[in-house]
Amino acid sequence: HPAAVLSDGEFAVFVKVGEGPLAADRFRQEAHGLHLLSEQAGVLTPETLGIVETEGGAALLLEAVREITRDDAHYRQMGRALAQVHSTKGLRFGLDSYCYWGDLYQDNTSATDWPTFFWERRLAPRLKAALDSGNLPAGFVGEIEQLGARLPALCGPAVAPALLHGDAHKNNCLATPRGPLFIDPSVYYGHPKMDLAYVDFFEPVPDEVFAGYAEIAPLDPGFWERRELWRLPALLVMVEFIGAEYLDKLDAAVRHYR
Repeated sequence: HPAAVLSDGEFAVFVKVGEGPLAADRFRQEAHGLHLLSEQAGVLTPETLGIVETEGGAALLLEAVREITRDDAHYRQMGRALAQVHSTKGLRFGLDSYCYWGDLYQDNTSATDWPTFFWERRLAPRLKAALDSGNLPAGFVGEIEQLGARLPALCGPAVAPALLHGDAHKNNCLATPRGPLFIDPSVYYGHPKMDLAYVDFFEPVPDEVFAGYAEIAPLDPGFWERRELWRLPALLVMVEFIGAEYLDKLDAAVRHYR
């Protein structure tokens, strides 16, 4: 989204602009997610100052925060902050409201077990969208559906629903003088290792992120083996919107779990 920090020299706000009839709704859900992270998990988020509907879209006004240069210690703090978020547990997987991953609608209708939620709310919708885009060869569908049928075994031991940021790549956790600060959430209750699987989806992060996380919550022994499984919805999104260049990565991930 187009964004800027606006200031009169004494007071500053961060403004993000969205276009289209759903822009205001997306920003309302983003603000709701920020509120959940701060109120339930006690982590830092920018204060929401308002949502202004405009002709053809909306603008989200947030507290302007000062970033600082991130070093290994800040990456370790990021890992600890993620573990703090995941220490907040829920009764069911999902949330009482939907959310957006970027501009993509995400259904959070609750489920009592993670494999059901992961398939019905995350993987199957993205599989359909990727196929409908014309970028996903039909041959992938049967393979991913077979993988979906095996999710109760592939997902590992049962876990309690944990509060998730939902889009926890490193640029959505800012280093600030007050500590790690989360932005752009896509909040729901899910498998805690979903967030860890996405921290380096777009670009690498130092091992300090995982070391910091492990100081508060253990990394289960099967995390590295299952990480590409958790990334399948995002890989399908990449195929849907970017195209064939992500097919090799998707194919490798699917083949890994045959």
